[in-house]
Amino acid sequence: MQWLFNLPIVLWRRLMLILQGLWALLWLIGSGIAALFGGGGTIGSRLAATIGGPKGLRMVFAVLRLLLPNLVLHRAIITAYPSNGFTALATRRADVIDILSRDADFGVVYAPRMEMITGGENFFLGMQDTPRYTRDTSNMRLVVRRDDVPEIVTPCASDAAKALVAMLPGAIDVPQALTMPVAQKLLDVYFGTPGPSEAAMAEWTSLLFWYLFIDLQADPDLDARATAAAASFRSWMDGHIAARRQGPPKDDVLGRCLAMGDAKLPGMTDLDVRNNLIGLLIGELPTLSACANLALDELLDRPRAFAAACAAARAGDDATLSAYVFEALRFRPLNPLIYRRAMHDTVIAGGKLRRRRVAKGTIVMASNLSAMFDPLAIADATAFRTDRPWEAYMLWGSGMHSCFGAHINRAVLPAMLKPLLAMPNLRRASGARGQIDKGDTPFPQHFHLEFDA
Repeated sequence: MQWLFNLPIVLWRRLMLILQGLWALLWLIGSGIAALFGGGGTIGSRLAATIGGPKGLRMVFAVLRLLLPNLVLHRAIITAYPSNGFTALATRRADVIDILSRDADFGVVYAPRMEMITGGENFFLGMQDTPRYTRDTSNMRLVVRRDDVPEIVTPCASDAAKALVAMLPGAIDVPQALTMPVAQKLLDVYFGTPGPSEAAMAEWTSLLFWYLFIDLQADPDLDARATAAAASFRSWMDGHIAARRQGPPKDDVLGRCLAMGDAKLPGMTDLDVRNNLIGLLIGELPTLSACANLALDELLDRPRAFAAACAAARAGDDATLSAYVFEALRFRPLNPLIYRRAMHDTVIAGGKLRRRRVAKGTIVMASNLSAMFDPLAIADATAFRTDRPWEAYMLWGSGMHSCFGAHINRAVLPAMLKPLLAMPNLRRASGARGQIDKGDTPFPQHFHLEFDA
């Protein structure tokens, strides 16, 4: 009889799926008409600006969840990685999680570009479920420890953010004056890899993250820039590791790696350490800074939520503040899609009416953004709510290749924003300065706010 009690819930969720999809379809039609008759730029550029934005993507995914939840296109959307010329897009949460958990069926694609970055060796992010993957991730979890987060990582980020905000004269360029410096502080204090300069580390890690995850069309100019950045990064890391070996031991991530190498632990030679740390650092600095700015921007667009987040920051209510930050990121994740490649002929949503065959070599894009708004799994999905369980979020992937630093991200993002949100009358600067400026990159470069000093 349990099915009888669950029936109203199932029917309500199906109704929400239909209503969301129909509303999104109307919104997209209206946006298309506005683009057709609007001014400035071409029709295509106006439409791309609307649909390509965070709200537009959510609307597109709402329509697809209703009408074509698993879409297979006879064309390659991603050309940076080899494929058979087909692309599949999964939008429902159950299918996204299924794809990201079936590592033997849907494999990661990053190995060729990881090997360029390291000069010939793969990093565990680009590995399938192999003994070497298990060895390398296990080694790095021994040095990047969960208990470091409350004991070292969060205090470091919090203290750095407080010191930076305390020096401000009532105005701030958030990426340049707060989020990048705090992330850089962690590279120095916790990872033990300060780089030759903050500017160099920011450039290297941002370029290489862009090259690995965002450059879907294999831009030859970016390829050249990333190749040069990777060579410089490797050269500095090699020299830094050699210098650290000549100095006194330190209890940071690099120091722990060197100690494990001295103990002859397999997979912890200096070359292994260099490659693993490069992979981790690429995911740390640009991700933390970008996510902090996206969450802040989303909160500023929601006056009630922004006021509540500021009040929580001033009251020292870290749990409430964190809830606001991560709910904002649900609406603005850094990566709305996670891509894999079909390792052999297989299916998505087997046994369901939405079942689709996927040929070997197809690039499969699983939308974590869509998954976080699927009304079949997420209650009141379109509403901004801070009472959601952490399991509702899929900000840094799912399954075997979910973000290695997810626990660091979860702690650091609220900590770095807290002192700024506590400032009185925090607001956007006027005009374009008060909006995120990415420059010619995918990452926030400038974002000017003001407050009463």
